[in-house]
Amino acid sequence: MPNYKILILGASYGSLLASKMMFGGHSVKLVCLPAEADLINSEGFRVRMPIRGRKEQIEIDSRKLPGKVSASGPADINPKDYDLIGLAMQEPQYGSPGVRELLDAVAKSRVPCMSIMNMPPLPYMKRIRNVNSELLGPAYTMPAVWDSFDPGTLTLCSPDPQAVRPPEEKVNILQVTLPTNFKVARFDSEKSNEILRNIEKDIDAVRFDAPEGKIELPVKLRVHDSLFVPLAKWAMLLAGNYRCITQDGMRTAQEAVHTNLKEAHSIYEFVLDVCVKLGASRDELVPFEKYAAAAESLSRPASAARALNNGAINIERADKLVQLVAQQQGMSHPLLDAIVILVDERIAANRRKAVAA
Repeated sequence: MPNYKILILGASYGSLLASKMMFGGHSVKLVCLPAEADLINSEGFRVRMPIRGRKEQIEIDSRKLPGKVSASGPADINPKDYDLIGLAMQEPQYGSPGVRELLDAVAKSRVPCMSIMNMPPLPYMKRIRNVNSELLGPAYTMPAVWDSFDPGTLTLCSPDPQAVRPPEEKVNILQVTLPTNFKVARFDSEKSNEILRNIEKDIDAVRFDAPEGKIELPVKLRVHDSLFVPLAKWAMLLAGNYRCITQDGMRTAQEAVHTNLKEAHSIYEFVLDVCVKLGASRDELVPFEKYAAAAESLSRPASAARALNNGAINIERADKLVQLVAQQQGMSHPLLDAIVILVDERIAANRRKAVAA
């Protein structure tokens, strides 16, 4: 099995996938802020995760893995030096100075690129036949940053595992709160798909040295032929993540789903219906009951809600993207429209405060 050189933009969530790849001996370069890069280069990173049926969680120390990790800012990186590139930042970050130029170089390199964002990159939406991607620009912070991509070289990996950086810890620590699988759609190129399948096999083979012996770890990579499998995350985002946002604050994802289970179920099923209208089959998507059970353990507000509470003037707008896609199919839902209006209002308020400051 070949060892790959992998570039990942984003060291927070990106370190979870990096840790799994490094078990297979692959080398990973993480693009992040200078303070993060210095810490990762000197101390590596740690990923902590719960294991079903085990009282103690495990900690993966990057320094003890067969693969190597290094980190740097976005300057002086040549994407052509890598076999696979991962996009693990939040969508608004791709318009920031330095990152924007690197993303354009990534696009022009034609190196296979896998997005691990909640928000599918605009070129991925071009791969879906029943969508007019030209009308989706308003959902993106800076749609022009995606212009140089060949859609066939870019795919989407659903970021289903939930993870956070504990605020009281150093920034090279990641805590996994929901250890589910990454689900990635195929590339157009079979050569690129072979890279994904080889990494999938490597991750399947991982065994971790625990006190009781070698144990299998959760959080696998699953490669799918269907372009719609990663879009299963849309329903979860609208039933849970964006409903963490309230008029004057935020609530946990568990509260967002279970305070009014009927509402959560209604919008979840609507988003599944949108995906089916686009061409997905029901068995490619996650049933509400399975998501609702998982949401019981989501004891933190979603990142979008936390960002708005911290004064962010841009966040990922998967809510607006789903609304625009639904409108193209002649579909709408009052709860979705209310979410979009609320997020618009919260962002506008944050922008007014930023200008006043």
